[in-house]
Formats: sequence, structure tokens, C-alpha cells
Amino acid sequence: MIRAAVAGVVGFILIFIESMIVMKLKGYSTIEFGGMAPFVNVWAMNFFFVFAILTQLTGWYENKVGFGSAEE
Repeated sequence: MIRAAVAGVVGFILIFIESMIVMKLKGYSTIEFGGMAPFVNVWAMNFFFVFAILTQLTGWYENKVGFGSAEE
């Protein structure tokens, strides 16, 4: 649940970071997403990207630290 919340917030922040990169590279002063649907599509893409990264990091951290293992 925490992963989904973090992915939602970070995915939203990534939209603005990506927009700033495009504006600097192309020399634009604003970006038009074309409505709510394309904006939500970009947010959803970023959400699943961050969620997949967090899923991998969680598994890596549990294996490295041994969180939840019976060895303790």
C-alpha cells in the first residue's frame, strides 16, 4: 500500500521533471498535454514505472538485510 502511494506521488512529480527537460531541450515556454486523458496516461506510465522500481528495491532490500527471515 505504501508502495502505491509513493509511486503515485513520485509519478506525479516525474511529470513536471519530464516537462522541464522537454521545455529546456526544445526551447518551449509551456507544454500543452492536450487535455486530462493524455495527462492521466503520462501519470499512469510514470506510476507503473516507479511502482516496478520500488517492487524490485523492496525485494533487494529484504534479501540483503534478511527482513522477515527465520534465521534471526
